[in-house]
Amino acid sequence: MNNRTERHGWGKQALKAILVLTMLTLVGSGAATAQAPKITPPQPTVPEIFTLQGQYVRIAYNNEGFASLGYRMAQDQIGKEWMLLMVGITLRKPTDDYKLKREDITITTPDGKTIPLATQKEYSEGMGAVRNLTQRAKVVRDSIDYFPLEADQACAIQFFADIGGAGHQLAFDEVELSWHRACLGRLFFRVPGGIQIGQHWLNIRFANSSLQVPFRTLTKEEAKQLEKHWQEIKKQHEAALQQ
Repeated sequence: MNNRTERHGWGKQALKAILVLTMLTLVGSGAATAQAPKITPPQPTVPEIFTLQGQYVRIAYNNEGFASLGYRMAQDQIGKEWMLLMVGITLRKPTDDYKLKREDITITTPDGKTIPLATQKEYSEGMGAVRNLTQRAKVVRDSIDYFPLEADQACAIQFFADIGGAGHQLAFDEVELSWHRACLGRLFFRVPGGIQIGQHWLNIRFANSSLQVPFRTLTKEEAKQLEKHWQEIKKQHEAALQQ
C-alpha cells in the first residue's frame, strides 16, 4: 500500500473490520498463547474511523479531519515524564481551512487525566531529555506519511524550537490546516509521574469535531506478543478491508 493512498474508501469496510483492525489492546485481554490474543478495541467517545498502519502507527479520521500517529517513542519512555508523538494531520475535502492551535491538542492517560501539549517554555526547561528523545527518534521511527491523495503539499507542524540547535529556529502556537496540506511534526507532552502502561488517546480538536486517536503502551511481555503476532494481525487487517 502506497503511503499517499486515499483513505476515504475505508468507511464501511473499516466499520465492519474494526474488531481486527486495532492492535491497541492486543494483549491486554489474556496471557500469551500460540495464537494472537483476542482483540478488544478501545471505544472513542466521538464518531470516527480508526485503524492501524504499523505496530506503533495509528490512523483516525472523520468527515472533517485526518490524523496519523507514531508512538514508538512513547512505548520506549514508559515511566519517564516526557512523551514524544510523531503526527501527520490534515483536513478532509472540502472542509474550510482551520488554524490548529496548541490548545487544540491534548492526550488522555490511562487514569483518565487530560494533559495539554507542552509549552515552548516547558520544552526548553526539559531540553536535555527532549533533545535525547529527538535524537533517538531520528534513528528509531516509523513512517507516518499517510494522507488522502488531495493532501499533496508539504507542511510542517512547528510547535517546538530547539534552543541552541543548528540554524535559526522558531516555534509557532498554531498551524494552518487545509485539505491539500500534509502537515507533519513532533508533539511533546510532559507527563507528571511518568508515562503509564495502558490505553491512551491523542485528542485533536477541529472547528466542528474532534478526533481521538487511540494508542496503547504495553508491558515488555505484551510488546513481545505484539511483535510476535504482528504479521498475523496485519493479514487479518488487510483481509477485512477487502470484504
